[in-house]
Amino acid sequence: MVTMWDNPACAKCATAREALAAAGVPVHLRAYLTSPPTAAELADVLARLGAGPWEICRLGEPAAAALGLADWGRTPADVPRWLAAMAAHPELIQRPIIVADDGTARVARGAEALAEAVRRAAGTRDADPLVRRPARAADGLGPGG
Repeated sequence: MVTMWDNPACAKCATAREALAAAGVPVHLRAYLTSPPTAAELADVLARLGAGPWEICRLGEPAAAALGLADWGRTPADVPRWLAAMAAHPELIQRPIIVADDGTARVARGAEALAEAVRRAAGTRDADPLVRRPARAADGLGPGG
């Protein structure tokens, strides 16, 4: 089973849900906007991603502008401040994030990242046919997206 940090209103999350279902991967959906992760949970996922918090932060969100995140430092000493802000404002967290049983996590935006997350979750190197389908504008991968 994998856990996916999910926003039900997000087209990219819908695509990820469809791909995981098509691959037969059991998934626990975490509605992270209504059940926000703690700073410790964020730190764990960031370690699995091999990323800093600023790398999965949605800087275009109004909360990011209100907090002035664009001007915040991006050093190890700044991490606790970022984690606290993202835990308090979960809308700042990029999605979907798929946390696999193998200890890895992936921000599954874009066809390639989603395909890799599904392969890991399914325990196979074969691509899922849903992931290879032609992009739609709503996916942000095709014309107009």
